[in-house]
Amino acid sequence: MDRPWFESYPQGVPHDIDVHEFGSIPEVIARTVERFPERAAFINMGRSISYAEMNRLSDAFAAYLQHDLKLQRGARVALMMPNLLQYPIALFGVLKAGMVVVNVNPLYTPRELGHQLHDAGAEAIVILANFAHTLEKVSAAEKASLKRVIITEVGDLLPIPKRWLVNLVVKHVKKMVPAYSLPGHVPFNSTLASGSKHKLTPVVLTHDDIAFLQYTGGTTGVAKGAMLTHGNIVANMQQAHAWIKDAVTEGEEMIITALPLYHIFSLTANGMVFTKIGATNLLITNPRDIPGFVAEIAKYPVTCMTGVNTLFNALANNEAFAKLDFKRWKLALGGGMAVQHAVADKWKLITGVPLVEAYGLTETSPAAVINPMTLKEYNGMIGLPIPSTDAQIRNEDGQVLPAGEAGELFLKGPQVMKGYWQRPEETAKVLGADGYLATGDVAVMSPAGFFRIADRKKDMVLVSGFNVYPNEVEDVIAEHPGVLEVACIGVPDEKSGEAVKVFVVRKDNKLTEQDIVAFARERLTNYKVPRQVEFRDQLPKSNVGKILRRELRPK
Repeated sequence: MDRPWFESYPQGVPHDIDVHEFGSIPEVIARTVERFPERAAFINMGRSISYAEMNRLSDAFAAYLQHDLKLQRGARVALMMPNLLQYPIALFGVLKAGMVVVNVNPLYTPRELGHQLHDAGAEAIVILANFAHTLEKVSAAEKASLKRVIITEVGDLLPIPKRWLVNLVVKHVKKMVPAYSLPGHVPFNSTLASGSKHKLTPVVLTHDDIAFLQYTGGTTGVAKGAMLTHGNIVANMQQAHAWIKDAVTEGEEMIITALPLYHIFSLTANGMVFTKIGATNLLITNPRDIPGFVAEIAKYPVTCMTGVNTLFNALANNEAFAKLDFKRWKLALGGGMAVQHAVADKWKLITGVPLVEAYGLTETSPAAVINPMTLKEYNGMIGLPIPSTDAQIRNEDGQVLPAGEAGELFLKGPQVMKGYWQRPEETAKVLGADGYLATGDVAVMSPAGFFRIADRKKDMVLVSGFNVYPNEVEDVIAEHPGVLEVACIGVPDEKSGEAVKVFVVRKDNKLTEQDIVAFARERLTNYKVPRQVEFRDQLPKSNVGKILRRELRPK
């Protein structure tokens, strides 16, 4: 197979990685703990925990799952919280116990949460108190598999009295914790206290063991759990590390972790790769508060950052951010959505650091194609396939196309998922017998092996790096008694890259845009709620009656 991208590899980057160097994620983390025990692993709200302390606390949580809950190897444990110190402790604890992490977006509605818990068969959940009312509203049938609900509060791992003060303010002053009733729930700190009385039972994990059920719509609207194995994640950690190793120094970096760790980009890049190299993760709990975010960055010797285009754009347009000292900054990596040229240019002007674009999917753990760290300016490309990754551009007949021709991008490598959880038919649609994953994205390869996305998945809408699937939005809005027909598309948006727009044929002429939005807001996470509603007398359809979304897109 012709791999022209090797000719464009930066000096020192290997063509392949040794996939057998580590057997599991806990094995990688143990190596880091051994090398950098006293180094700060995570910082949040002024509280720092070292690698040794993170190791001890995650051991305690793992022991609690094994001995107090008596969960078996392979049990699914849901995590539903923003970037707090509790997240990595629970995350690594679940993995050490030989169990499977089910990441859940804290902003999910009861409907979305219920589907995920039921589909995964989650036996326990760690949830922030702020979102416990959502879990309460999930039907008994959908949360039937849950044996234990573990509730944490924002300040739980802060030192006393700061812990009490933060939790008091969040609950009673800011009133951010709606009332809930979940009988039998256990406080997170109690699980650590109880687990510390037990000895963690070591679990021998292999590359084939599932580490994450990472939910995604794939190319359809039904949320499916991508089975990401220990082999997938370990391989991606090694691939990404090999790619960035000359740009960073092990045991010395501090990375801003503003994207939520439940998102695959932040999970692997920040939570895994930078942990592998002994970096400090500065956890930002609420990145939407840009002034607060910038004030937090100013306190620390930051060197690296990952993010989506909208986040880089918000920072680049903040006056206080422009006044920060960027002398230590080494790396800024953009993914999750397309990086815009204007944003990349402004970012470089302010920080002096190039905004390097990367490409991946939940199904590829996620890193697959990244621009060289030696890049000086934005190039409009997603980059080169990383070590041990093959890429092909194919036409609709499955023939491999030469450089310069547009077709669907296919990827192959040790980071490609095992498949979709309990959905063999859906798996077969995207994962061929040859091991290549159909991305659904139309791309072009240059003669030098650089890839450019020409068009994205036909119908998916990308809002601030989060996938929105028109089928789901349409299914929800179609439930409104005043709606006859509905179609959903993405439209350009200055703030979020894209926004959701729906076209509605009314059954009730009194139906308003406000009615549609209010109805959707009760049933969908905020970023999925339509920002625009247009009423039509009819929708364009094919000769078999299928609504043609492409006819509704801006020309």
